[in-house]
Amino acid sequence: MRLRRLALSLATLALSIPSVAQTRWTNERANAWYASQPWLVGANYIPSDAINQFEMFQAATFNPAINDRELGLAEGIVMNTMRVFLQDQLWQQDPKGFVQRLDAFLAIAARHHIRPILVLFDSCWEADPHPGPQHPPIPGVHNSGWVQSPGGPELSNPAYEPKLKEYVVGVVSAFANDDRILAWDIWNEPDNTNGERFAEPKNKVELVAAMLPRAFAWARSAHPTQPLTSGVWSGNWSDPSKESAVTKIQLAESDIITFHNYGWPEEFAARVHELEPHHRPIICTEYMARGAGSTFDTILPLAKKLNVGAINWGLVAGKTQTWLPWDSWQHPYVLSQPTIWFHEVFRHDGTPYRKHETDLIQQLTGRGVPSKAN
Repeated sequence: MRLRRLALSLATLALSIPSVAQTRWTNERANAWYASQPWLVGANYIPSDAINQFEMFQAATFNPAINDRELGLAEGIVMNTMRVFLQDQLWQQDPKGFVQRLDAFLAIAARHHIRPILVLFDSCWEADPHPGPQHPPIPGVHNSGWVQSPGGPELSNPAYEPKLKEYVVGVVSAFANDDRILAWDIWNEPDNTNGERFAEPKNKVELVAAMLPRAFAWARSAHPTQPLTSGVWSGNWSDPSKESAVTKIQLAESDIITFHNYGWPEEFAARVHELEPHHRPIICTEYMARGAGSTFDTILPLAKKLNVGAINWGLVAGKTQTWLPWDSWQHPYVLSQPTIWFHEVFRHDGTPYRKHETDLIQQLTGRGVPSKAN
């Protein structure tokens, strides 16, 4: 296992990084970086035995064997990236151990020719996360144990901000020159307020809008060789005067442009065209919700035609239960299953949910599908 700078105290390292940050990449640098990549295709990955980020990376539940098996499934269909979510309290709980486990995960991914995008913060789902044992999945409910980072209490507490800075600078510093990492996603759906499902700060959007530029600056202060991004996901992107405050920050700070879209192919194409005037690489870091009209069959060929990277939600069915649709929060699927799976590529046993989809991914990523023997 390759360990970086672990002879030093990671907390001390985080605070000793020079305060002078690098600047946002130029368009030329961003496009040169993208031209050097293969067409980027992958999934948002959480192991099937983990309900959230804590269970993926805590010492008690970190499972290299299942990561190896499931990333092998991704390699088998020629996926070359995964989007992987971290959590700030993993650093607060055990900074050295967290970095060691993340390093071990990256080593597994590299063996399968997969370079992850690592997500530092996330505004979605449970707003009061705690490390340690996590509750079991709620029967019949989509993503019932996912947690935010930072949680509401931490986001709204100014005294906690130095800990968030230490986390960002510490993690990015540990891997700033690591070519096993494709990019850093600073904040997932920053202004997502999750409806009224969870108790969140009433001024959450304002708090996030204030912290988001600082989070980019913290990451840049570590001088990463990988690009930074934060994916736009809602609102109008066709006219700067119609963009939300958070969208403006995301587009102004990102080295490469990323976005989310779970709509029909016409909507996907329209969203890409709204982003093209930025003249930067474009990657869709969330798509593929079969019941909402976003499928591999329609979106993936379109993304390739548009030279857009494509990272779908979900790889292997497991404790997140994201094969169930979003409406399962209102109507849990406990007596029956949905007509079609919402997310995921593989069943828990490793067989494809729909073999035509895995064949298509292989074909579009260049390896093709072996012809059947006569």
